[in-house]
Amino acid sequence: MAADNQRDTIRDLTAFVAVARALSFTRAAARLGVSQSALSYTIKALEERLGVRLLTRTTRSVGLTEAGERLLASAGLHLDGIEQALAGLSSYRDRPAGTVRLAASDHAASSVLNPVFARLLPQYPEIKVELVIDNAMTDIVSERCDAGVRLGEHLAHDMIATRIGADQRMAVVATSAYFAEHGRPRTPEDLVAHNCLAYRLETRGNIYVWEFEKDGREVNVRPHGQLVSNDPDQLLFFALAGLGIACMQESYFAPALADGRLERVLEDWCPAFEGYYLYYPSRRLPTAAFTLVLDALRKEAKSL
Repeated sequence: MAADNQRDTIRDLTAFVAVARALSFTRAAARLGVSQSALSYTIKALEERLGVRLLTRTTRSVGLTEAGERLLASAGLHLDGIEQALAGLSSYRDRPAGTVRLAASDHAASSVLNPVFARLLPQYPEIKVELVIDNAMTDIVSERCDAGVRLGEHLAHDMIATRIGADQRMAVVATSAYFAEHGRPRTPEDLVAHNCLAYRLETRGNIYVWEFEKDGREVNVRPHGQLVSNDPDQLLFFALAGLGIACMQESYFAPALADGRLERVLEDWCPAFEGYYLYYPSRRLPTAAFTLVLDALRKEAKSL
């Protein structure tokens, strides 16, 4: 009977941690593979058994009480340790197995991760990769990701980081028709007279400031124009439609630049900067599956 109670407690704590981290019964239920009503019942039973309220619920949000925050800090750490210990057993199999969960921007996934996984996964059918596509600088610890991918300038100091991508450059582009009608900017300051397609950062909601540098001189331009979007694909669409000037990583524009649909300006003001890194917490014990993925990405980076 005691063993049953222990299993129930671990199950209930797992449910609580999922809700507490997601701050949503909907997302937690999807992650656990249970119904929202069953999950709500489990949390309610745990609260009744403990005699304290762990979560605050409204029709629109879920929050943690002080007791809930304390339980999350302790139970979450221990459950993560158990999960890592179980995942680590895959190293005793003949072939690596298990799930590797990675957070990355859409650009990092398409330009760096996807080509590697397309070659790697068919060779290791026991490995599963879950990509969390998010341009908002995901907290990989709270999202329970094994690792994340970011540009070198955005890495946290308490993470282990490995270079997996080549240097990047920004590109300022528009159609030849747009330039014929409005003229070509010769310096970054000229952009204030143009219809600039702005990118809204998902992290803090700010407009991305276009950064330029030449001969040791730095110039920042806050783009103004008719269109703002947090989706790079939309900015590319409107640049191709001739609406205005866009500025993003040059690989977004590579096909359109190659076939002449877009033309580049201010190239001498766009120096190279560090490319993508795979990063993960120093305290995390890598599984055999994660090590295999890491090694494949490192190998790809060396060939660039």
